Amino acid sequence: MKLPSVGKVSVAAWIIISWHYPCKVDLALGYGEGLTRDRVGVQDFVLLDSHTSETAFLNNLRKRYQENLIYTYIGTLLVSVNPYKELDIYTVTQMQLYRGVNFFELPPHLYAIADNAYRVMCSEYNNHFILISGESGAGKTEASKKILQYYAVTCPTTEQLQIVRDRLLLSNPVLEAFGNAKTLRNDNSSRFGKYMDIQFDFKGEPVGGHILSYLIEKSRVVHQNHGERNFHIFYQLLEGGDKDLLCWLGLERNPQKYAYLIQGRCAKVFSINDKNDWKIVRKAFSIIDFTEKDIEHLFGIVASVLHLGNIQFEEDSNGHAIIRDGTQIKWISKVSRSSQIVSILQVLSPLNVDLAFYARDAVAKAIYGRTFTWLVNKINSSLANKDSTRKTVIGLLDIYGFEVLDTNSFEQFCINYCNEKLQQLLIEMTLKAEQEEYELEGIEWEPIPYFNNKIICDLVEQKHKGIISILDEECLRPGEATDLSFLEKLEEKVGDHAHFVTRKLADQKTRKSIDWVDFRLLHYAGEVTYCAVGSFSLTLFQVLCNSKNGIIRDCFLLSELDNRRRPETVATQFKNSLMSLIEILMSKEPSYVRCIKPNENKEPGKFDDYLIRHQVKYLGLMEHLRVRRAGFAYRRKYELFLQRYKSLCPATWPHWHGPAAEGVERLIKHIGYKPEEYKLGRTKIFIRFPKTLFATEDAFEFRKHLLGMVPLEACWRGALARKEAKKRTWAVQIIRKFINGFINRKKPLCPENMEFVRLVQYNYLMKLRDHIPKNVLDKSWLQPPSILEETSEMLQKICIRSLVRKYCRGVTAERKVQLQQKVVASAIFRGKKEGYLQSINQPFMDTRLKNDVNPKVLQLIHGEKIKYVTPVIKYDRNGFKARDRLLVLTQSSAYVVEMAKIKQKIDYATLKGNGGSQCGTSLSNQKDLQDQVQPSSMPTKSCCGVPCLHAFWIPPGMVTQPLPWAAYSNI
Repeated sequence: MKLPSVGKVSVAAWIIISWHYPCKVDLALGYGEGLTRDRVGVQDFVLLDSHTSETAFLNNLRKRYQENLIYTYIGTLLVSVNPYKELDIYTVTQMQLYRGVNFFELPPHLYAIADNAYRVMCSEYNNHFILISGESGAGKTEASKKILQYYAVTCPTTEQLQIVRDRLLLSNPVLEAFGNAKTLRNDNSSRFGKYMDIQFDFKGEPVGGHILSYLIEKSRVVHQNHGERNFHIFYQLLEGGDKDLLCWLGLERNPQKYAYLIQGRCAKVFSINDKNDWKIVRKAFSIIDFTEKDIEHLFGIVASVLHLGNIQFEEDSNGHAIIRDGTQIKWISKVSRSSQIVSILQVLSPLNVDLAFYARDAVAKAIYGRTFTWLVNKINSSLANKDSTRKTVIGLLDIYGFEVLDTNSFEQFCINYCNEKLQQLLIEMTLKAEQEEYELEGIEWEPIPYFNNKIICDLVEQKHKGIISILDEECLRPGEATDLSFLEKLEEKVGDHAHFVTRKLADQKTRKSIDWVDFRLLHYAGEVTYCAVGSFSLTLFQVLCNSKNGIIRDCFLLSELDNRRRPETVATQFKNSLMSLIEILMSKEPSYVRCIKPNENKEPGKFDDYLIRHQVKYLGLMEHLRVRRAGFAYRRKYELFLQRYKSLCPATWPHWHGPAAEGVERLIKHIGYKPEEYKLGRTKIFIRFPKTLFATEDAFEFRKHLLGMVPLEACWRGALARKEAKKRTWAVQIIRKFINGFINRKKPLCPENMEFVRLVQYNYLMKLRDHIPKNVLDKSWLQPPSILEETSEMLQKICIRSLVRKYCRGVTAERKVQLQQKVVASAIFRGKKEGYLQSINQPFMDTRLKNDVNPKVLQLIHGEKIKYVTPVIKYDRNGFKARDRLLVLTQSSAYVVEMAKIKQKIDYATLKGNGGSQCGTSLSNQKDLQDQVQPSSMPTKSCCGVPCLHAFWIPPGMVTQPLPWAAYSNI
């Protein structure tokens, strides 16, 4: 590859270069640091020339650490080195800087990982997880806190969502109080594994969460190494709890009084403020929806564990353990509200003293371990989102790192097994991602040699042959199982495995480093020797389900006693939960954070090469780097590559008019890339060697800085200032013009007020568009400004006419006839008919003829055309007995009909007259007048003291006029 000539570039061109490619972007990308690259190293380990050298890896890490650059990428994996001091890189300003920015556009940061996962989740609507791993003291817990804080600040929010965020953030202090402790390596070490799902709705707002916990270190409750402490909550309660609470719990402030708190001889730590932490935990309880009863029961259990530790056993004459001082038992019974615990302690009396102490500690561990599980479930119920709509999640996995201690117990075996599984997942998913990208871009894939640790995972978890299955068999078989019998079984079943060694199976050289009760596994990260002593423990489970303490009752269920299945061992339970976790992670898109501890003494600025080299190995960073570098060191979309380096080729500078792929091809040919140095994919260019990219970047730096940054910067600032001044001048002119228009708004239209009037007209018409009446009866109208009153009046008339026209066009011929009839009926009955207003909106019926008129009646009325039929009721003179009749109206007469007989006929001619005190009827039979006939659904009216048909049909004071027959249908 050749270095391009400088050539002549105009000042204007350099202004454009500096605008598009400021120094900040050069440093942010990590590929354009120029001279600073030698001082601060590269920001992505993939760009190391000696990518297979651990020494080169450590040198780059050291350079960056000494400059307080604690974050470095391996592709999309983030390596974080604990600085052991406060750095000003976690402010709200920094959060906003990384929000919505391309992943490689700014320097490596934890916020870039969090933001990239969030943006991809929102755009692709899929689930993600961020796996945070490392040794104790490497900063895993702090990293998960920073990610939670980032989402809390940058995600959209409402008042309701703020409650969810507070609960998500404050769940951490509670879990830390009950699950974290001071160790030799870390003052706030997580002694359990935690996986938290943060749930987001379709708008990207956090709406809930869920926490899974793994393998809490219960042994810490009863024993701590020298220089370590028990779980934080014990010391917080004694230091921060108020006097009344401690008095009720039977506790004293001095932690030296409690055997479970002083075994590490480190009860007080100056870097930990237990009193302040207690206040935070108490506040968190109220926000996470813990009731006062829950808190009372919880602290009662914490106090009962402390009292348990102070119980002392003595040997009686028979060699059995007895409790002489019952003070602690009384307090346990009171504060835990569980007499069953006391019963358990009393049952221990047939045991010898050593076994009694062992059983006491087992009870304490069982109660604390199950209480922690209850606590996690309680927090989950508070974080649960009740909305059943689909959610996307970002998972945070804060898990123990691979560690090699002086004495590696069964718990350390589980921790390292967990890391084996996660390393397997990391390699598989990284290879899968590389494979998919190369296939998508049409680049030929070359097989990558790497250590597949599936063989070690099978050694641990394989059914019937694995270490966990052998441990289960030994724990649950009849007869006495011991640590040595377990070791013998291992030698028998897996003794020929290449990654398993015991003292008996080792060669002469190795045998000296392995004890008789030890076995050694050859993990992916190195050899670890485990002590088999303590693999078996006394299983103690008593009936605590009837306790008055609600938490203990929930932790120890009756169903466990009724279950006749063989109980699972702790190892099997952990294996199953780990399998479940792997399934959860496999269904999500991954992001990785690897945390490194720079020294054992927590000293800022100290870089321990030996310690870090071990962690690099344990975390599989070199494996991951080799996978990323097996193909190409650098890949970038054509558009981004061309935009950055187009100034290096005359054909692409200043603008390339054509496909970006062709522009990149022309550019790299001009620069002089060799065929083995690059490949062109469908959408990206792939560069194999970092030196190729660095040479290109240095050429770009040389060209950019040729004229010097000072005059260039001055020219550009002047250009920006002139542009800004022009904008301000334009703004002043517009504001002045509209103020003048407002002053002259009442004058006739003229140049002084024209633009103002036009604006007022436009705004009024745009508002009027949304407030036009929808029907003829809507009389509302938008109040116009004074200069538009006449126009508004005209528009209102036009609008009303349009609505009337539209309504009239929609009226059918039938409807028109009905309306005409209603007009006639209205003129007659308005103010004279009860219920008139209610009948206005009722349409006329076409007919009220009934089909139940007897055919004989039709013959008797000699074929007169029937106009109206309605049922009526007749009341007898004597007794007013009601009789059903039918009233039939024809063109000339009215008939009262009973069944098939005509009971009475009334000619309309006899009803002429007014409805005054004189009836005016000429009925021949007064008897018929006294037999009252009235429609069954109409009120009775009278005109002459005797109820009559005329009184019903003709309202008083109204002269009878012929009506259209349809008018009767609405009476």
